Amino acid sequence: MSTETTTATAQTATQAMRRPLALSLLRLARPHQWSKGIFVLAGPVYGCADLIEQGARIRDLIVPSLIILASFSLAASGCYVVNDIFDAESDRRHPRKRNRPIASGAVTPGQARVFAALLLLGSLGLLALLPAPRLWWAGATVALYIANVMTYSAFFKKHAIADVMGLSLGFVLRVLGGCAALGIGPSSWLLNVTLFIAMFLAFGKRLGERRSMGELAAQTRSVQGLYTSTLLEMAVVVTGVCTLVTYTIYVEGQASYYTLGFNLLWLTVLPVTFVLLRCIVLLDAGRYDDPTEIALRDPVVRGGTLLFSGMTAFLMLWFRLDFGDTLAGWLR
Repeated sequence: MSTETTTATAQTATQAMRRPLALSLLRLARPHQWSKGIFVLAGPVYGCADLIEQGARIRDLIVPSLIILASFSLAASGCYVVNDIFDAESDRRHPRKRNRPIASGAVTPGQARVFAALLLLGSLGLLALLPAPRLWWAGATVALYIANVMTYSAFFKKHAIADVMGLSLGFVLRVLGGCAALGIGPSSWLLNVTLFIAMFLAFGKRLGERRSMGELAAQTRSVQGLYTSTLLEMAVVVTGVCTLVTYTIYVEGQASYYTLGFNLLWLTVLPVTFVLLRCIVLLDAGRYDDPTEIALRDPVVRGGTLLFSGMTAFLMLWFRLDFGDTLAGWLR
């Protein structure tokens, strides 16, 4: 470790000691990463119209969705803590990650292990609020998610492609968990889109790190040494294209959204395409090293995402349900 790095690490540790433990634990849980939990809502959102048509109340859809969302959020935080315990030494060599609570010394490894156990137990305990048949299926998806992330931290993260597949499986399990909480079956298109968009996010993060850190990226994430910039560029483009193709195939099959011979749901392909391509431009330019960070900080990407969400919600309500009856039901 260089003299400059040693000095910076010492300064970081001194600053960390001044922070309250509760604040450091909150940072360790990374609540900003809970935004990834939106994948839990994919199944409920696209299946809600059919469930309402079958007589389900809005409350019966919202409450289980929030429970499984909270469960996966706590599970993700617990897994982040475990991952940071594994990575504490390498994080100290990273210009940004050395500020993380464990790497900086704000939280001791012993405190982190207790905190991780509480988060993971709390995650599984929340599922007791679900009805018995759904409880077991939802619990299985959360348990598999935790096992997958632990396996990733211990093994997958050190092997090219396996690291991305391990991360992507976590997103697929989130979708399955959301479906299990409502007792609905996930469609193959939903799982395909989830898999490819998750791979796009993972490869995009590695490309962003390579662009922003150069060859130093391999010093903080060992698997970077197994990738090349060219391979990452191709992987980001391929998974992005697969995401768009899979989604457009789904749109093509939705006959209920046709009016005057035109499928209005196709219009949602436009903001999806724009957002994905803009993410590629920003990652390739090295302006961000994480697609999740882009979604939270780039106003154009946020706007495109909100436009897609709003268009999809409106079309689902307009075509699949009686719009007036739906609004009246929400107000009751």
